[in-house]
Amino acid sequence: MEAIGGFDPRMVRQESFDFVGEPVSSDVAEQERAVVIGLLGPSAVPVDELIRLSGLSPAVVQTVLLELELAGSLERHAGGRVSLR
Repeated sequence: MEAIGGFDPRMVRQESFDFVGEPVSSDVAEQERAVVIGLLGPSAVPVDELIRLSGLSPAVVQTVLLELELAGSLERHAGGRVSLR
């Protein structure tokens, strides 16, 4: 700490982070879950393609994929692709 020395408090940038917009809900509706699962199959699909085809937010799609992965039903592949086991 001695080598670094003190710092001038005026040099520290004070940023305020005002949240604009609605917070993302962590709850996924059954119909949203069904849409994502319906787009999955045994062949690997890019996650970006799932988001585009489903019309759902990336947060919802990623939540469903995580639930499936934790349940052991989803396999992740190179290149951001996923498939059902």
